[in-house]
Amino acid sequence: MSAHLDSAGLWTLAWRRLRADRIAMAALAVVAGFLLLVLLSGAGLIAADWEREVAVNYAPPTFLGADPGSRALAQAQLPRATLPNAFDPLAAELAELKAQVAATHPPREKRTTLPFGADKWGHDIVQKTIKGGQTSIVVGLVAALLAVTLGTLFGAVSGFHGGWVDDLFNWFYSVFTAIPAILMILAVAAVLQQKGVATIVLILGLTGWTGPYRLMRAEYIKHAAREYVMAADAIGASSLRRMFGHILPNVAHVALVQLSILTVGFIKAEVILSFLGFGVPVGTVSWGSMLNEAQNELILGKWWQMAAAAGAMATLVTAFSLFADALRDALDPKIK
Repeated sequence: MSAHLDSAGLWTLAWRRLRADRIAMAALAVVAGFLLLVLLSGAGLIAADWEREVAVNYAPPTFLGADPGSRALAQAQLPRATLPNAFDPLAAELAELKAQVAATHPPREKRTTLPFGADKWGHDIVQKTIKGGQTSIVVGLVAALLAVTLGTLFGAVSGFHGGWVDDLFNWFYSVFTAIPAILMILAVAAVLQQKGVATIVLILGLTGWTGPYRLMRAEYIKHAAREYVMAADAIGASSLRRMFGHILPNVAHVALVQLSILTVGFIKAEVILSFLGFGVPVGTVSWGSMLNEAQNELILGKWWQMAAAAGAMATLVTAFSLFADALRDALDPKIK
């Protein structure tokens, strides 16, 4: 049995440690559930019609019940038949046009309650939260992937070659880390302007590579002097092959842990940017834009949009953080 454990690879041992950690597996299940919602929402299977006005303005959650004002508002919003105005020369044409519209698009009675309420336009908060989660999670994942890719590439070149190459990258790293992260993000956002979700990904990815760079540079400095790399050099392996064919598979776990950690940070960063008005453009919903809208709704006592967005974000960030910590412990080769 011990011989079998000794022959197991890093990833096999890491998976065994993760399976033994119940909190990590529960967190992984929560993260997988959110990712499944993102896939279903992206495919248009759920929350595809989140912009449809299915309820009255500020319809309360179902567990609170509908108040009389909501019922009166729903009745007032129903179309009513009107007699043509004899003094209006276009009255007949307008009446005919309204009849055609009513025949092709029959009016629907708006609901006075929804499972978790509605916003000021009557959009379902549950569907809006799912659609907003799609934006925030995709931005966090793609931006983290970009930052880890840049950090790994820069760290590999810097740590493997050393000398003036290392000095150049260290100077570049020092410039980025000398400025507080939130100020750097806001500065890049102001320069690139607001052009879409891709811009937010670039903003976060181009400012978040410093952490992975520092760790990957240290790993490459350590592994570049090991016997297996020297043996590959002795048989004529190129620098690129030694960097990415021999060393990278042995340090990939560091990049994976950084990917999970940065995803959490970038989801929160996207929410902050959208809340401050530097995030997603108008017409695109995210958890940050929902919180931006909800701050005005709180004055009117309409708390359900903020509760939905903040609750979903807190659940995902907590689960992702717990999973990232467990993954880091499971991939640590010093833990037996």
